[in-house]
This record gives sequence, C-alpha cells and structure tokens, in this order.
Amino acid sequence: MSNVTFHSADGIGRICISHPPLNLFSHRLLTGLSAALAQFEADASLPLLLIYCEGPSFVAGADIAEFDNPAFSAEAINALLNRIEAQTRPVVVAVHGTVLGAGMELALACHYRVAQQGTRLGLPEVKLGILPGAGGTQRLPRLVGATLALDMMLSGRPVPAQEALASGIVDAVEKGDPLAFGLAFGRQLLASGAQPRRLSAQTAPPGEHSQAIAAALDAARKSPQYPAKEAIVLCVQQALNGDFASGARAEAEAFNRLLPSAQSRALRHLFFAQRRSRQIPGLERQVPAGNIEQVGILGAGTMGSGIAMCFLNAGIRTVLVDAAPAGLERGLQLIRSTYEAQVAKGRMGADQASARLALLTTSLDDQALAPCDLVIEAVFEDMALKLQVCRRLGEVCKPGAIIASNTSTLDVDALAQATGRPADVVGMHFFSPANIMRLLEVVRGAHTAPQVLKTVIDLAGKIGKTPVVSGVCFGFIGNRMAEVYLREAEFLLMEGASPAQIDEAVQALGLAMGPCRMLDMAGLDVGAKTVIECGKAGGLPPDASYRAVVRKMFELGRFGQKSGLGYYRYEGRQALPDPETGRIAAELAQAHGIAQRSDIAAQEIVERLLYSMVNEGCKILDEGIAYRASDIDVVWAAGYGFPDFRGGPMFMAEQIGLAQIVERLEHQATTRGNRYGYWNVSPLLQRLAAERQGFDSLQAA
Repeated sequence: MSNVTFHSADGIGRICISHPPLNLFSHRLLTGLSAALAQFEADASLPLLLIYCEGPSFVAGADIAEFDNPAFSAEAINALLNRIEAQTRPVVVAVHGTVLGAGMELALACHYRVAQQGTRLGLPEVKLGILPGAGGTQRLPRLVGATLALDMMLSGRPVPAQEALASGIVDAVEKGDPLAFGLAFGRQLLASGAQPRRLSAQTAPPGEHSQAIAAALDAARKSPQYPAKEAIVLCVQQALNGDFASGARAEAEAFNRLLPSAQSRALRHLFFAQRRSRQIPGLERQVPAGNIEQVGILGAGTMGSGIAMCFLNAGIRTVLVDAAPAGLERGLQLIRSTYEAQVAKGRMGADQASARLALLTTSLDDQALAPCDLVIEAVFEDMALKLQVCRRLGEVCKPGAIIASNTSTLDVDALAQATGRPADVVGMHFFSPANIMRLLEVVRGAHTAPQVLKTVIDLAGKIGKTPVVSGVCFGFIGNRMAEVYLREAEFLLMEGASPAQIDEAVQALGLAMGPCRMLDMAGLDVGAKTVIECGKAGGLPPDASYRAVVRKMFELGRFGQKSGLGYYRYEGRQALPDPETGRIAAELAQAHGIAQRSDIAAQEIVERLLYSMVNEGCKILDEGIAYRASDIDVVWAAGYGFPDFRGGPMFMAEQIGLAQIVERLEHQATTRGNRYGYWNVSPLLQRLAAERQGFDSLQAA
C-alpha cells in the first residue's frame, strides 16, 4: 500500500500521509507526496487542498538514516515544498503530535496551518550538526522575525501549540481529529474567499532583527565546535535582508557543507546510538514491561533525594525512607528547595511544585517500602552496608517488586544473592545530580529476569533518562573506564604535571572538565573510598603506587571542593593552583621510585588518558559487559561530559584510526614499562586494527 494517498470529497482535495510510526520524511514519502500532489493539480475543480497525517503524529522529521544514502537529496525535498507553496489554490495543513524538522518545513510551505491542542512544532536540526535544509531558515524568519526564529533553530526547542498560535506559526488550535478540524478550517477559508499566502513572498514583521542577529552571531562564533550555529544565523540574516531565491541557495550550500562535517557525523552517530541502546540482544520483543505505580527510595542523601525527584517529576508516587530523622529532613528540604528554586526562576509553577511534593511520602520505617513496585537502595557505597540493606529489602519488599541498587561500582550479583530473590534485582546507577543527569546505567545481573530488565528500560524513558545496559564488573562501563583515566592522571601528577596542565589538555578536546577538577567536584573522599572498596574486593593491581595520590589526599582531609582543598585550592567554586598538591605528588613519586620530569606535553596527556580509556572500552566489549561500542559512547556523552561533537570515545578513536591508537599504546608500554599490564592492548582492538575493521562490524543489534 502507498504511504501517501489522495482523494477528494465535498469539493476538497485531501492528501493523507500514513508512514508509521512517525511519518518520517523519506524518499518513499517524497515520491508518494509528489504523486498525490500531481493528482490534485490535475483536478482543477477542487478549490482547496488539505494535507494531514494518520497515526500518533504529523511528520516528525526527516528519516536521518537516509542522510548517508547517495540517493538522498535535500534539493528534491525543496523542489516539492516549493511546488506546494506555488499552488494557485489554498493549501491547508492540519498538524498534530510532533511537527519537527522536515515536517515543520512542510507545514511552513503550506498556505495555512491549523494545529491540534498539545502539538509541538520545532526545527531541531542543530542537534544533528546541520541546519533546516528545506526552506526552514528562510520561511520561519519571514513569518515570526529573527528573535523567535533564531531561538527555535539555535536551541532546537519545539514550541507548544499555544505559543505557535500567539506567534503566528499556526492560524488556529483545535480539539479533535486532524482531518475533521482541517476540513472545517478549510471550509471557513473557502467561505471567506481566502487566497494562498506564500511565506517566500512575505517580509518579516517589524522588530530589531539586526540586533538579534548580531548577538546570535557573536554567541555562535564563540562555539566553533558547532559550525551549524553560525550557518543558521547567516542564513536567517540572508532571509531578512535578501530575496527568497538567494537565501534558499545559501541555505542549500550550508546544508551540503555541514552534512558531511565531522561534527554532524558525530552528533548523528550519538542520535542513533541512543536509540540502539534500548535494544537489548536476546530480550524478546513480546516480553511485557511491568507496571510501576509507586517507587521507594532507601537513603535520603543527595543521591537518594535526587532519584526521588526523577520519579516525582514524572508524576509517580514515591516513598523516601531513611533511618536517621536528621537525614530524612535534610533530604526532604533538598527536594523542597530544588522545587522552590525552579519556581523562583519561572521554570515551574507553584501549583506544579505542590503537585509533585504531594506525590512524596517520607518515613523512618522501612516497612513503608512494602507496597512499592520498585525499591531503589541509595545508601553509601560500602559493600558491607549494601549487603545488609539488600538482605533487609528481600524481606520487606512485596513479591514481584523490583529491587534495584544505585551502586556505581559494586558487584550487583553479590547484592542480588543477598536479597534471596536475585531474579528481581537490577542495578540502576544514576549519575549525580540524579534529577538532572540524563544517563542511567542499567546493570543486568546474572539472574535478572527479562521482564525486570524490560520494565526498568521502559521506566527510564518515562523519567527522561537515557538507559544503557551493562553487565556486572567493578565500575560497570563508565566508572571502569574512568578508573584507567584517573590512574594515568595520577601517574602524570607524580611525574611532574600540574592539575591545570592535565585538565587543560583534555578540555582542549572539548571535555567540560578535566580529571582533577572532576574528582575535586565529585569529592576526593568518594574517589578514595571507591579505590579502597575495590581493594577489599581484590580488584587492585599489586602496585603500591596505584591511585596513591587520591588516597593520600583523603588521609590529609583534602576532599576537594567540599573542603576547600583538593587537587586545587578553592575560593567558593573558583579553582586555584595550590603548590601543596605538587609537593604531595613529588613526595609520593620519591616514595614509589617514580622519576619526575618537565617535558610532559599535552599530546602525551591526551594519549595516556583517552587512548587507555578506549583500550579499556575494547576490553569491556570483548568481555560482553557492553553490547555495542556505541553504548559506551552514550555512557560517556550522557554521563561524563564527553563532547557530543566528538561522538564519544569509541567513535573518536575510529576517527583517529584504531591502528594509531594501538601504536601509541605500544609506545607507552615501551617507554614507561608495563610491569603491571597497564598498557596491554586489548585483543579486540588489536584485531580490529589489523583487519582495518570498525566497531560496527561487531554490532550486536
């Protein structure tokens, strides 16, 4: 069956797009839409054309998977949209659901737009490193002016239907079925004698457009790693100062230049990686997800309170339990103050904050967790304590309830066994601050039931998280790789590099924060305790110098930003150099026989920190801890601030060249020695480099 159909009734031509699930603009849809339009053009008796979609949404964007197809042509989409706009009889579009990218551009090419209540409209192409390439940069500014057009295109944010109505993007907002309200709107137009309105012939509404463009251009040029932003501003400037044809040519040239760029390829890689991360090999599609109506959190510290807000924000009833009255009160106050701050900033209404707090129940008695469908333990990262807590949860939680641990490093299988019901247990590693960070590492234990895994993955989407499934090992995906990253940072400190020198080398690649600032912010006490716990589990190498710096800092009470002293000295949140760090590192170097030197270059720092991390990622893949290299990229982009315009560490490694990564790892082994196997190259990495294969050759699903 065709995905686009044309028919007429009651004197109105109708084009229906039905290309489930999201009616994405593909070559097939383009062909069908062109044929249907030809049928309307051939029937001169029809005074008006209505375009609408079946399914849960109007056209939700272009099919990005076709961007790398040589047959893909933005010019063909533009030609069709120009043809729609050029119709001599009015063209009405009835939109609903999400109207994004090429779907929004299709709507702008129509003469009149009417939206269903709850519709969201936007041009999010900047998030893929490109710009709207089907007239969006030219039509939208002519309709709403520079300020709103730039805001929508540079942020990628969709606007709700009522805002679209107020700004003139749509002409009406209606309830009901798109076909019904589209036809009713069309009949009103015919009764009033309305004629086609073409945005390409329109001039922008009055406003200080030049000021908005100048400010946006200045901001865009401060982010050269996102070239699409500057291109968008320049195209909008062309739309407001020139004719449509020249602006369309400028837009097409910019689109064709940006599409193959390194930044766009990286951002598109992450887009698909996030979609794939929900696809779990071996998890049958027919496995049903359980229903989670009430969630319990054990532990009202910073992490537990943040996790509670994740569920409150999603409208899920939540029980927060802590054994200490003062701890429970602090947790409750943290939640209240967070919502109060959001209300004060206008990000949330007072009634909305009250509604969320009304979903929260607090208790000092863990029996309050008994009715919950999911209970998450969020106590301190101490194995003995977590084992004790898990044994108790196995007794308290109702049959069939999911028991989850928020551990960031510990053995989920051991915790699962402690509950006495390991099939019900899964790891749910939230990242701090839990109510803000997008990543959720879902740790699949050896006995985790398929339905439990499916339920948690689905729940992650409902609370706005990006889930990545990991197997069980110390640190899972993210923290296991972070361990080698931090290992090399500490060896570099002992060899004579300063914290600022190390941080600046990796920040130059686009990381938001280097390892020393990152650990200072997270807490050196937390970092040291993680190493200590790993040692208790027998996971440390027989190397007395291993992570010696963080352990020494912990002994000295230098806990990072929270104590005012860490790798840096702090005045408020400002990190300042502290000579004492260099003295401590030099003392440790002498104690462990590590030679200090003054010739440490930025490239060496990058290679030792990031190439060793890629090597560890390959070991994680080889062991089956991660299903895909792209899952590792999602973990680092969503949870650790790895720059999205580089696509994640594994994608970046492919751009550098896997053979070069291997060569530099072997170089480090030769120059530094490899007594403890730190520079052993992963057999998987060695094989892929030798065979000139990429990580896609390993794709699990």
